[in-house]
Amino acid sequence: MHARRSHTRVVAAVIAGAALVTVLAFAAVTSGAGHGSSHPATKAASPARNKVHQPASTPGTSTSANSTFDGPDGVEASWVIAENSKPGTTSWQITGKQSPTGIMGYSNRVQAQVGQKVALYVSTQAASFQVKAYRMGYYQGKGGRLVWSSAQVRGVVQPACPVTTGINMVECHWAQSLSFTVTSSWVQGQYLLKLVGSGGQQSYVPLTVWDPSSTATYVVMSAVLTEQVFNAFGGYDLYQGATPCAANHYPCSTRARVVSFDRPYASGNGAGGYLSLMYPLTRLMEEHGLDVTYWTDITLAEHSNLLAKHKVLISPGHDEEWSNSMRQAAVAGASKGVNLVFFGASPILRKVRLQPSPLGADREVVNYRNPLKDPFYGVDDARVTQNWWGQPPADLPASTLVGASYVGFNNLTSFPFVVSDPSSWLYAGTGLKAGAQIPGVMTSDFQAYDPSRTSNPPNVEILSHSPVTVQYDPSRHFADTVFYTMAKSQAGVFTSGTVNWIPSLTAACPAGATLCPSQVMAELTLNIMRVFGQGPVGRSYPSTANWQSFYG
Repeated sequence: MHARRSHTRVVAAVIAGAALVTVLAFAAVTSGAGHGSSHPATKAASPARNKVHQPASTPGTSTSANSTFDGPDGVEASWVIAENSKPGTTSWQITGKQSPTGIMGYSNRVQAQVGQKVALYVSTQAASFQVKAYRMGYYQGKGGRLVWSSAQVRGVVQPACPVTTGINMVECHWAQSLSFTVTSSWVQGQYLLKLVGSGGQQSYVPLTVWDPSSTATYVVMSAVLTEQVFNAFGGYDLYQGATPCAANHYPCSTRARVVSFDRPYASGNGAGGYLSLMYPLTRLMEEHGLDVTYWTDITLAEHSNLLAKHKVLISPGHDEEWSNSMRQAAVAGASKGVNLVFFGASPILRKVRLQPSPLGADREVVNYRNPLKDPFYGVDDARVTQNWWGQPPADLPASTLVGASYVGFNNLTSFPFVVSDPSSWLYAGTGLKAGAQIPGVMTSDFQAYDPSRTSNPPNVEILSHSPVTVQYDPSRHFADTVFYTMAKSQAGVFTSGTVNWIPSLTAACPAGATLCPSQVMAELTLNIMRVFGQGPVGRSYPSTANWQSFYG
């Protein structure tokens, strides 16, 4: 399977920068998708959309301090509403021109629970630095809340990070700079630890604070495995090496076979793709008070039994690296009625495994790309890594679960999202008609229904069929948004068809456009939350196969 490499990360970095610039405008833009407002695409919106947050219980729900209740855009939680009513700040944003080596760091945990200690490893040219922890959300449109600040810490320049011969793994062995304990004041959520040097140096270290006791409706899962395999810090990631790749040779022979979390992120000012591929969704959900909890994909790998406590698992904008335990957990959850939402276009593309680093369990991501080169090949095929899940020994294309297949990318241009089934629940209240085009949504990676895959679910419903041009593959002409429900469990599965769905939530309205991407995509996203948050979707909206109309 030939897929794009460093191109997507470059685009993501550009979008992330735009997200920072437009963060305040985003509040005004997305308000059109929320309570009490409308725009040309939503004049026919149902009156329920005009409700305001009222933390009142409905029959059968708790009336405790953390009560949940049905809202106009999905299941809401009083704690999320209360949390986002607290004072927010824009000081979480990076300001000024930053050097990649001015200040950078990583932690010994990508996720932490209350009571756990987090250690930070920082290298900086500053004489001293401070850490400020921001919980990311809506917060009256400011986007973050300051939760904790460290004392000033003496700055040091840490040693270069060695490369492991043979597997080209870059792994840092820095001295610990400071540590802190996650207390109860750290409300579960996604955090950016902002490193601030005395000379104005700034960067991020991302952290997810999660609650294993949560029974929230929606699980938003940060795809840290994919973020790490695209992390080129030190010159190597899963796709590229420090030396040029041979012409027309894919995958690159000098690439890493193992990547480590024991190093900073080289992009996004240390946040990787978080600000473009995850944060806009978090912000939208918390703006609308939705009953959300936060995981990483390592949580799914390590605690698969917890998924059944929730109604929806949400995979973010770029989530292609999946381990065997992750996939088994998702399949098991769906078999019990847990709905799955894939907002990216290449989910479950590559098969990886996790192994420990010197700092702890599951901190190295392994993928030899060629399963024959993996030391576990023929020894333990369940652990063998692969370029894509559909090749031996796994023989499990992502489409068996996702309902569509990765078909390629285009990082040079964008294409409109085209409505093909306006009667669907996805378009409820939007007034969108068949053929309506939402500009600029379809770009980067694409997903489409592939009728040649005999293992596809039988009742796939295509909701959007958008003409696109795929780089390096002229045989591909479309990207599809698909939906299907499972016969036994009634679980619903939604796949967006583009990596750009979540970044579109921050897109500016093109001059002269009748449909603004951020407004309409927010409406569609909230429709997903409303429908999927009620439990197994097939009970109310069983899918009807229509793929033959497009690929007959």
